[in-house]
Amino acid sequence: MRPLEKIAAVLPDTEPADFRSITLLAASHTADDINQAVLPAMLPYFIAEHHLSYAAAAGLVLAQTLASSVAQPLFGLIADRRPSPWLIPVGLSVAGLGVAATGFLPSYALIFAAIAISGLGVSAFHPEAARWVRYLGGANQGAAMGLFTVGGNVGFAIGPLMITPIMIMLGLRGAILLTVPVFMMSVILLWRLPHLSAARAARRGGVAGHVTIQAREQWGAFTSLAAVVMIRSVVFFALNTFIPLYWIVILHGSKATGGYALSVMLAAAAVGTLVGGRLADRYGRRVIVILSLGALVFILLAFVYAKSPGASMALLAPLGFALQASSGVMVVMGQEYLPNRVGLAAGVTLGLSMTVGGLFAPVFGSIADHYGLSAALRILCIVPVLGFFVSLTLREPAAGAYE
Repeated sequence: MRPLEKIAAVLPDTEPADFRSITLLAASHTADDINQAVLPAMLPYFIAEHHLSYAAAAGLVLAQTLASSVAQPLFGLIADRRPSPWLIPVGLSVAGLGVAATGFLPSYALIFAAIAISGLGVSAFHPEAARWVRYLGGANQGAAMGLFTVGGNVGFAIGPLMITPIMIMLGLRGAILLTVPVFMMSVILLWRLPHLSAARAARRGGVAGHVTIQAREQWGAFTSLAAVVMIRSVVFFALNTFIPLYWIVILHGSKATGGYALSVMLAAAAVGTLVGGRLADRYGRRVIVILSLGALVFILLAFVYAKSPGASMALLAPLGFALQASSGVMVVMGQEYLPNRVGLAAGVTLGLSMTVGGLFAPVFGSIADHYGLSAALRILCIVPVLGFFVSLTLREPAAGAYE
């Protein structure tokens, strides 16, 4: 590497983020994650039309979860070895086509395969898109990744709202309509990729995209960070699963109120992601991770031991905020710990580590079956305590640890 190239590659980027391009990537993240969010809402229609058992229906969710998460580090490694911006529109298209095809397939095996292929599309999209957010984030890495992460949150929020009326009117074949936002975003991305490439090169004097950054990788810190991401995801998936049930069974509310309660938490989580990213740019990554997990410990305890629906509802907004305030920040930290493998870092923090939370949800479900829902949530309160103590071992990513 020539000296000028090395300097261009390793100096901290002091330019402001290219938020216009990052907003495009966030919108594509929304379109991508819609394809994950619609599957649970489609399960009753698969069960009715194909006479599936509950176990078989759950198998479809497992196929999607494993394909969309476990494969992400592999796609991240591929992107790190050979930058592949085409994976963003192609992954997005495959994710949409896989889900859309399920409405026309005659057998469970083919539906299972289509769902798995859709999950692989999701896996292909995330690491490369997160790499580009990293390149375009400039001096606002936390805010940039927060915006990108919220794009995915929006996709999960609106997916069921989109697919439910479609299923009611058109049945399973109506899933073909999901290709509309997917292909629209794919075409826009293909059109804008040359601009994104030019913007990335310009931000590093035209050389950063063509050199290898000689930086010391902090694998120990990254391992601790991955553990924190896993622990936080356990809390997220458990709350996402049990809050509506908690409202009905423990607080004696209606199903509608339970759904509203979950929406309040998820909306506050999206706000927390945006605010947490901006605070991390100002005050540092580590402090935001530690403070958000510390706050989560006390807010979750207060929520679980609240005695009235009013008090519980009032606690949902700060609970969601604290839960997700560090989500985008930890993706940025992972990329800064592994500066030569930002795709792999994104694949682990956005994909693989999050899968652990989904796998632990049935464990807490079993606890709830045997000992009650309140007992399961009380035990859940222990989990963020563990995450808080692990977060204390994290170090602020070193901007200057280069060889």
